[in-house]
Amino acid sequence: MSEQNNLFDPKLYERVRQPLLEAETLPPWCYTSEEFLQGEVSTIFQRMWNFAGRADEVPDPGSYLSINICGEPIFVVRDKEGGLRAFANSCRHRGARLVCGTGKKRAITCPYHGWTYDLDGTLRGAPGMEDTIGFDLADYPLVPLSVDTWAGFLFVHFSTDPPPLKDQLGNLPTVFSSYSYEDLVCVQRTTYDLACNWKIYIENAMEDYHTATVHRKSIGTQKTFREDAIGDWDAIFMPCADTIAILPGDTTPFPFISTLEGRPAEGTYFTVLYPNTFFACTQDCMWWLQALPETAGRSEIVHGVCFPKETAARNDFNEILPRYNKRWVKSLKEDNDISEEQQAGLRSSLNGPGRFCIQEPIVHALDNWVLDRVLDTKSKAA
Repeated sequence: MSEQNNLFDPKLYERVRQPLLEAETLPPWCYTSEEFLQGEVSTIFQRMWNFAGRADEVPDPGSYLSINICGEPIFVVRDKEGGLRAFANSCRHRGARLVCGTGKKRAITCPYHGWTYDLDGTLRGAPGMEDTIGFDLADYPLVPLSVDTWAGFLFVHFSTDPPPLKDQLGNLPTVFSSYSYEDLVCVQRTTYDLACNWKIYIENAMEDYHTATVHRKSIGTQKTFREDAIGDWDAIFMPCADTIAILPGDTTPFPFISTLEGRPAEGTYFTVLYPNTFFACTQDCMWWLQALPETAGRSEIVHGVCFPKETAARNDFNEILPRYNKRWVKSLKEDNDISEEQQAGLRSSLNGPGRFCIQEPIVHALDNWVLDRVLDTKSKAA
């Protein structure tokens, strides 16, 4: 595409805007252009509640977890009163990253020059700054972000005065209430560094067209149906009498979630929490996949796994968990590999948009959801 063209000209996407079986897929530059990614960052990620993990991952005062959202390093920490706080993961002196991964600290101390912050973000010590004219500790607290929770899941927002999280979630909490997410606990978190655009990974997770080929040696063919959604989420449902969190042929190791009723008790939901988080909720557990953009062609994929607290407390939990990991390791490698292959192919200057299959309604919906925001010139100018 010519550099003189405006990537955000709605005319370029008229065919994507058609109904599913008449529409074309997004043009390749939507997955390879840094300019298009920056449009997504400014109109989507910086304006929405972003999933960050589980509140039980930061259980005690001083517990923290760090995450990068579109290149923005942030961390969530419990303060001394047990409240949740989120901050830019950057020292107010010369910007060094303050914490990595997860852990627990009595205070946040910069590893570079020793500036120390209380768990509420207040700067309480800055050694060597005594002679700096006009320097006041009170002027250099950590930069705050907004943090909120739903059923034990953590969300952060770059604005300090964001819209309510419930508005973004819509009817999702009602539809999924019987999973009793608040009674789950995160038992493991794994990250992957992939050479693919964030949309590629979420699109792959939200369609069953690929399962017969990509997953033919693992989970096999899946047949799903679209769920009615209100809010910034979408879902497909797969009827199945048993958990899909283990490979076919393995015995069912853990009991079902005791509160399940209705559809959740009858199969598995594959859900996208817009923009970039995937939930798979089956009868005995749930897992998430989050595609965190690093560049247009590279993403960090976070895989988190949750079980009911009573299941995680079983004496045989650590003995049985490897059966689940066997399934996740095998199927995730298949998804990871094909996502990188798609990214490599999209770099072709000779190719163009394709067409949608009837099994790809959420891919079409996601692509148009993105366009609704990045092509909104009034929003981009705000």
